[in-house]
Amino acid sequence: MTTKSTPAKRGRKPAAKPVAETASPKKAKRSIQRKEMPQALEYEAVRSRGVMMLMQTGVTVYDEEADMVREIRYCENEPSIYKDEQNEKSVKTPIVFRLGKMMVRRTQPNLMEFMSKHPDNEKNGGSKFRVVEKEKKAEVSVDREFLVMDAVSLIRTKDLDDLLAVAISFNINIDRAVNEIKHDLIVKAKAAPDTFIKAFDNPIVAMKASIKQAEKMQIISIQEDSIRWFDTNKNIITVPPGKDPTDTFVRFCLTEQGSTVAAEMERQLS
Repeated sequence: MTTKSTPAKRGRKPAAKPVAETASPKKAKRSIQRKEMPQALEYEAVRSRGVMMLMQTGVTVYDEEADMVREIRYCENEPSIYKDEQNEKSVKTPIVFRLGKMMVRRTQPNLMEFMSKHPDNEKNGGSKFRVVEKEKKAEVSVDREFLVMDAVSLIRTKDLDDLLAVAISFNINIDRAVNEIKHDLIVKAKAAPDTFIKAFDNPIVAMKASIKQAEKMQIISIQEDSIRWFDTNKNIITVPPGKDPTDTFVRFCLTEQGSTVAAEMERQLS
């Protein structure tokens, strides 16, 4: 008697046990290494813009470490600037300003020290020469560049009405294509960024723009000696002799007395 073999049941393999996830530690961002190298120093004569030779004879300074007055001189091949530490046969190296300038390389530490301690240096109370503060100049330059960027960015972000008001305050013709107006505003922003930025949210600028618009739409008449309503020719204010009529009217409209005039002007503009 034969027996039938039963085929093995097919089925899914048992799921593997999940492996516990191990969180990899977050690597700290590596900082970029830099080493600020000492730079060459530039000195300038305070008064002379020609050739000037710096005095080296009998130059003395107070040495705090030695607690005594010592004579200094610059000898190119001597590491020390103090005469009593130099070879007796060493010869002084001339220090010459040309066109009022002199460069000291970073490979000349002895000359740097001599110039730093020389009594004619402006920082030591002298009046002959001084170090050119390049870092300060660079800092001022960078700050100005950022200010220019801030000023120019306002032209992209501010509403057109705000831009037109500022344009009017700078006497820019607004009866042109918007891009032409923005171009002129960019020129103003680059020339005087601080003044340009302050022009926004300035009540004087906004009022001047309203007055210019009111004049253009024949709401008011601006004359040399007076400001009048255009339709009735009724006098609003008298302009003092020698004063700018627009500026005078701007100041008037920003006072309590002129507030009703400003309100009526705005009503007719809207």
